[in-house]
Amino acid sequence: MSRTPRTTAQDFVPFATAALDFHRALNLPGGPLVTTRAELDALHSHLVSLYGLLDAHAVRVGRLLPAEGDHLRAARTRIWQAADHLHAAYHSAPRPDSGEVPEREACRAGLPEGAPELTVCQRHQRTARLVRRRTTPADLHSPFTGLTRR
Repeated sequence: MSRTPRTTAQDFVPFATAALDFHRALNLPGGPLVTTRAELDALHSHLVSLYGLLDAHAVRVGRLLPAEGDHLRAARTRIWQAADHLHAAYHSAPRPDSGEVPEREACRAGLPEGAPELTVCQRHQRTARLVRRRTTPADLHSPFTGLTRR
């Protein structure tokens, strides 16, 4: 029995990685200086999907290999934190219709902007419910993952 993992036809993660690298190489060098809300929304969607993938792995692996599960849970938490920051960046980015940048007070208040902008918020809230079930508030606010198991 070989210990090297085999790549199967269903292994699409390398393609997702390549697509992100391709997007960066094509769009960032000559693109706009300010990230658009559409791109922030797409990146948020990507991270939420990655969160779901890491969550599935963490739940599955954690039962068999606790140390590996700890690392996967820590990665899952950090991905959620990144998605949370992207959600905040989305609401801080210039509005597509006017180009106007929201004031800091409006961003802090979390004022809803309505459809279609609400889509990113709905996705974020759906995932936040899962995060609350899987993660403690201390885990979410800790600067250190606390990984000590060997």
